[in-house]
Amino acid sequence: MGTVLGTIERIWRYPIKSTGGELLDEAAVDARGLAGDRLYAVRDAAGKFGSGKNTHRFRRMPGLLQLRSRYPGGAVTKAPELLAPDGEPVADPTSYVRRYLDRNDVEVAREGAVSHFDQLPLSVLTTATLDWVRAAVPGVPVDERRFRPNLLLRTPPGTPPFVEDAWFGSSARVGHTLRLRFERSSERCVMTNDAQQDLPHSPRILRAIAQAHDMRLDALATITHPGRVRLGDTVQLT
Repeated sequence: MGTVLGTIERIWRYPIKSTGGELLDEAAVDARGLAGDRLYAVRDAAGKFGSGKNTHRFRRMPGLLQLRSRYPGGAVTKAPELLAPDGEPVADPTSYVRRYLDRNDVEVAREGAVSHFDQLPLSVLTTATLDWVRAAVPGVPVDERRFRPNLLLRTPPGTPPFVEDAWFGSSARVGHTLRLRFERSSERCVMTNDAQQDLPHSPRILRAIAQAHDMRLDALATITHPGRVRLGDTVQLT
């Protein structure tokens, strides 16, 4: 038997990239990641996707984190709903984001040949690391939404922060069928500081991560065997 890393405490999916996501009790996971995760994005006329940063694929579009997205009834076969800052679904997501961003060249588009993911299919964050961030920025509200993981892993008492680093290159079993390989961590950007819903803007968060851990936080994984993930599942090195 391998080392037990912890248990799944929360499962997050983000139907429209860079918007707030939805909490799930369980989800199917395949080589692309959680079913429906970041399957849609806000895309501009240059083909760049709305994000928290500017790169060759992404365009910073401040304010998207104040919106949320979800699949109606959890059915990934349908297009996702976009929720306004007050939590109400909007009738036409593309028309709404054009007004909201004051840009006529954007649309809510399904993924095509170019991936919507920043890096790898699945992000795992531990409660040990999340607790460290909270302690590093007292007075600033922090929860996992700042870091947009797919899986929040409840680690045993005494687990050190950034324990995720020790997993890179290792494989793990999640529940009964799902298998992962931990590859590396995410390099964080200013999106971690951005306001979203009830979390205020604070530059202290990224500054603390930069000083303590070279702006890196979480474990990114590839999927070696598809399966399902459920709340309470054990994650175990194999």
